[in-house]
Amino acid sequence: MYPPDSIAGISRDILFNSCIIESPSRKNRFPPFPVYPYESAILERCMSKEAIRVLLVEDNPGDACLLRELIQQGDASQFDLMHVARFSEALQSLGTSDLDVVLLDLGLPDSGGLDTLRQTQAVMPGVPIVALTGLNDEAVAVRALREGAQDCLVKGQVDGNVLARSLRYAIERHRVHSTCRSLSLVDDLTGLHNRRGFLTLAEQHLKLACRLGKSFLLVFVDVDGLKQINDSFGHSEGNRALAETANVLRNSFRRSDILARLGGDEFAVLAADQSESSGEIVSHRLQDKIATCATQPERLYRLSVSVGVVPWHPAQPYSLEELLAQADVLMYEQKRNPCAPGERSLLAK
Repeated sequence: MYPPDSIAGISRDILFNSCIIESPSRKNRFPPFPVYPYESAILERCMSKEAIRVLLVEDNPGDACLLRELIQQGDASQFDLMHVARFSEALQSLGTSDLDVVLLDLGLPDSGGLDTLRQTQAVMPGVPIVALTGLNDEAVAVRALREGAQDCLVKGQVDGNVLARSLRYAIERHRVHSTCRSLSLVDDLTGLHNRRGFLTLAEQHLKLACRLGKSFLLVFVDVDGLKQINDSFGHSEGNRALAETANVLRNSFRRSDILARLGGDEFAVLAADQSESSGEIVSHRLQDKIATCATQPERLYRLSVSVGVVPWHPAQPYSLEELLAQADVLMYEQKRNPCAPGERSLLAK
């Protein structure tokens, strides 16, 4: 029997306040940084009284109608249900809708079996999935759980309470797993993703952008003169410069963007749904905020960064490694040829 203040033996204090990272050089505490950027929105809705947004993927009209009735048996305001009948429609909804959980039939006409589950996870890995099957086959259920489903329900054998509880538990279990997974994907100085976290999430986003034909920007940022700051003022001041740069990035980009410290003085951002024409705006906004931070009267040195911005669009589907290499070259070109603070960026043409 687990203690009453735990979930599956893990302390509630750890689960609900997890990933609070304390800098070794400063007494700053950073809030939890979700593995996938949209997970924070899921958590906020589930902790509040907002309706949980459910995507039901079910081709049988009778089953879909029954599931809708079951989910509304209790407090109908608890759930906001969206229904699609085809897997192709589900992929579109996953890429464009703000969802909390997916109720997924494994027997769709345009996709079937565990491959449906795998493809759904590939498109939106941060959203929990409850699988639906028409067969009372324990082997299928076990395989679905091993593939990442949070639960597997047999249609016709659930009532409203079981369905509602399964959806809520799926969200919570997924969050617990994400919390544990994030411990290896977060930079402990800044609270941003580390290199491993960035590459994991950016590759997932690249696949989604290819599928949906969406463009994005890759921004490479390097803190100027970090070695000199460390040599002149100590590593604690260098850590402060890195932490401040991370905070500027948080304030310059959206929560849906992927922010990371790649290591040393290097940062990267994947700015989702941004076209090449918005690159200058993104870069200028970042440089303006850095310049404001650099003018603090108590500062012992001038904080500045060099920036390289590379656009990605479906017509030129570069790999993530190619994008990083291009952005790195542009950043170093700027570092060798510095200009006015408001213009310290180069964009790939």
